[in-house]
Amino acid sequence: MTGIGPVEPGEGTRARDVPAPGVPPPAEAPRGPLTQWYVRHRRAVLAVAVSGAVLVGGGYLYVTRPRQPPPPAPPFPSQVTDVAYAGRAEPPRNGPLGAFTFAVELTVSSGPAVTVTRIGQPSAGLSLTSVPRPPFRTRTGSPRRITLTVHVGECAKVPRNAGLPFLDVTLRNTSAIQVHSFILGELYAQDLSEALQVACGNNSGSSPKS
Repeated sequence: MTGIGPVEPGEGTRARDVPAPGVPPPAEAPRGPLTQWYVRHRRAVLAVAVSGAVLVGGGYLYVTRPRQPPPPAPPFPSQVTDVAYAGRAEPPRNGPLGAFTFAVELTVSSGPAVTVTRIGQPSAGLSLTSVPRPPFRTRTGSPRRITLTVHVGECAKVPRNAGLPFLDVTLRNTSAIQVHSFILGELYAQDLSEALQVACGNNSGSSPKS
């Protein structure tokens, strides 16, 4: 017997139940109190979940966003500051005889500005003045020229061989305050030794030549 019958659902498919005309649709399954509460407040629940936390099983499930790593700390001032010898300079007016005036160039290679709060030298027989006078600031990419004058106080305490003399410079930036010793090189040592010889010569007394 041949004919066209109803089309059977294919494999992996399911025909929906269509109610017959005039037959009311089946009633929805009853919802519990928790389900009804969720339906009424699901927008608020989703908002709380997105903003940070949602109550689950008596505890909190936290939804966190990835945190950006903190920026690196600024370098210490001694790591980015350099002081270079720039040769002899014009002595100050009415300066004492035998004083040695020279210039240095201070540069800051990176990071925040560096403040020089003190410049000194280790010899007990010498003193040091500078123009400009500390404290002063130097910014990255803006070298500063500093004029220094070494004053001879007591020849007996002045070293006869300057060797590798250095300057003690106190530096400050937003990271730290440091005292750093800068060796200015052979030319500075030679010029300083010559100036000390002129000021004191073979004099072993307590005062330089006038």
